[in-house]
Amino acid sequence: GFMNYMVARCVFNSTELKDIQLIASYYYNMMEVVRFDSNVGEYVGYTQLGVKNADRFNKDPGQLAAMRAQKETYCQHNIGNWNNNILSKS
Repeated sequence: GFMNYMVARCVFNSTELKDIQLIASYYYNMMEVVRFDSNVGEYVGYTQLGVKNADRFNKDPGQLAAMRAQKETYCQHNIGNWNNNILSKS
């Protein structure tokens, strides 16, 4: 069968929001189709379908606002937990 999945990555060198990058990649059958990168601020498509979906997502202010907010609500929140419970003890 075919697999469809999303991978969210938080790239950071401090717990400050300005030093955090959220990358949300959407895959189909092991190929990256579309990506949201908080440094870019919008979606970028990597296949014909991905370009079409990126265009649709980028025209939706609610979708963009939700993804931009994930940098703080998902990344910054979890980075604080990782720093306090894992990284500070190593």
